Amino acid sequence: MTFPIKGMNMAEGRSADELLARVRAEFGEGAVVRESSHAGGLKGEAQYRDLWLSVDRERFLGLIDLMAEFDFPMFHVMSGNDDGDFITLNYHFGLFQCAGRGSRFGVAVSVALQKSDLVMPSLHSRIPGVEYSEREMREMLGIDFDGLPNKGLVFLPEDWDESIKPWRRDETGPQPDDVRELS
Repeated sequence: MTFPIKGMNMAEGRSADELLARVRAEFGEGAVVRESSHAGGLKGEAQYRDLWLSVDRERFLGLIDLMAEFDFPMFHVMSGNDDGDFITLNYHFGLFQCAGRGSRFGVAVSVALQKSDLVMPSLHSRIPGVEYSEREMREMLGIDFDGLPNKGLVFLPEDWDESIKPWRRDETGPQPDDVRELS
């Protein structure tokens, strides 16, 4: 599925609350990890909301497609963490039409991958701007993004031993011999 960008015609009145209700209906109550609202200004009114979701890898693209029914999911950044037996990926998006004029609705989506199966569907076909974030997670944590057209290194030198994953805390992480003085 490719998201429309030019001339996007979002349905009027599609609110963040409606999105949240659809997520709960289609992905279960467990998919919603946390909701928060942040107030500010002279009147102390809500300025923006954040929603933290968690889904299985197999349902990830379906969740992104659901978000796209409400607004184009503006990709901001992806982070990853070695959590022992799992690698957790956190995707951060902004939905602006859902939030209303002058507001922001942030959505973070977490996906936990078992280290024995570090394959994740790429978002590149839907949001090409994720390419460098997916490549970074590939080289630093060892995630293979299925469908990512360019899997070349971004930050590490060309002669880097790709079996070493710098952000991992297990045997694939750097050993003292792999670290060299830069100055």
